[in-house]
Amino acid sequence: MSDPAIDELGPVDYLVVEFPAGTRNFSGEMAAELASLVEAGTIRLLDLIILEKGDDGRVDAFEIDDLDEVDDLRALETEVAEILAADDVEHLAAAMDNGSMAGVLVWENTWAAPFASAARRSGGQLIASGRIPIQAIVASLEADDATSEGV
Repeated sequence: MSDPAIDELGPVDYLVVEFPAGTRNFSGEMAAELASLVEAGTIRLLDLIILEKGDDGRVDAFEIDDLDEVDDLRALETEVAEILAADDVEHLAAAMDNGSMAGVLVWENTWAAPFASAARRSGGQLIASGRIPIQAIVASLEADDATSEGV
């Protein structure tokens, strides 16, 4: 990727979705939702890999190009694909249970690219980022409700 293209890049995130043994139900719904985000210009898919962790703990990683059953997703990857290194895969797989499968997505938040570019041109740099798990938000709302009911 060229330097001018990197200058225009938005924030990049990743997530790992694990499917415990026996719970793999690939109906195509996830692929359709991902395609909608790409088509709307909300995100740009940078990498997508599938990890399989055997009962013995051995991990196999598959790039999307290696899998026939995900043709719909293959078209969504961009020229920046395959940015995850072997060390990244090893680190991500360590969190998986034996016998499970996981999808790893890396995407650019294209909706935020103009702001991120402006910040960089102004001399700014991102020094922290994070996510608040939905479970934490639900717990906080429930605690607020319990507090207001007790008043």
